[in-house]
Amino acid sequence: MREPVDNRNVGEIRPLPPPRTVKTSLPITPAAAELVVQTRRAIRDILHGTDQDRLLVIVGPCSIHDARLATEYAEALKRVADATKDRLLIVMRTYFEKPRTTVGWKGLINDPHLDGSCDITAGFELARKVLLEINERGMPCACELLDPVTPQYIADLLSWVAIGARTTESQIHREMASGLSMPVGFKNGTDGGLQVAVNAMTTARQPHSFVGINADGVTSIIKTLGNPDRHIVLRGGGGKTNYGPEDVARAAALVAGEQIARPIMVDCSHDNSSKDHRRQSEVARSVVGQFTGGQRAITGLMLESNLHPGKQTWKEGAQLAYGVSITDACLGWDETESLLLELADVHTRKAAQEPVSS
Repeated sequence: MREPVDNRNVGEIRPLPPPRTVKTSLPITPAAAELVVQTRRAIRDILHGTDQDRLLVIVGPCSIHDARLATEYAEALKRVADATKDRLLIVMRTYFEKPRTTVGWKGLINDPHLDGSCDITAGFELARKVLLEINERGMPCACELLDPVTPQYIADLLSWVAIGARTTESQIHREMASGLSMPVGFKNGTDGGLQVAVNAMTTARQPHSFVGINADGVTSIIKTLGNPDRHIVLRGGGGKTNYGPEDVARAAALVAGEQIARPIMVDCSHDNSSKDHRRQSEVARSVVGQFTGGQRAITGLMLESNLHPGKQTWKEGAQLAYGVSITDACLGWDETESLLLELADVHTRKAAQEPVSS
């Protein structure tokens, strides 16, 4: 038999339901749609300096692996978000795709049953259900977008999006970001390099044409207008931090030409915390201190947090403890709640000390 010239290393090709089918069966509600629109607008106001007072805080599990856990966390976070809304704009981290350095669980969309079956159809449906439930509870959602197909299934329910350190340099992801409807944060590279994120900001501002799918799942030419709402996310790298005053000032100088009033977000996890979840609080306090001290290029910060602290090892068929991360280690809820209230209080007290301009 002649060796095949196509799909030699492909075991199966299984059609997905088109995005329109999934979104029709799980439609966005008026309340959720209004929350998304209002939150996106509020984030834009922060980015462009119309709102100079509040900090944007993206906080939540490193990854969502349990729908019940996500809902419980959202309900707790909503209470804090309401209590601090004058100083913090809190958006819940709802990550469903996980880029892996080598191998491992790739997220709820890829493997929703956590058993290696990779039922992606069920994954898209479950991710959409989770986002609907959280938005309907009044908690806006943030996500990292990894596969360029994913936005067609869930982007209408997202208020903010990240492009991760491993994909910021990817042309495909920069093109995708240029057509997204919400503000986008580009992380610096895994080596700590900032230029890739700066280049991504510049690229995503421009119109692009590329191959994608439409709502009916048909391969299409996508023509974008360019995204005016972009910023960079400092997450450290190469074993070094980059959240200090000099780091923030340098990053702000590098993106000064992008005409974003507040272009810098700090990820308190990853290399900025030396991959120790307990150090995120220290980083967050530094970021808020810099902002209240006059560094107004800062738009906000990110925290990895779950119901319970630390992490656990996932493997197929393993019994998992409830409320504990199966990817990066996270702060527990008690510490998260105290930290958010503390950060808002510091911000409030500092604002009260500032003289009123005439």
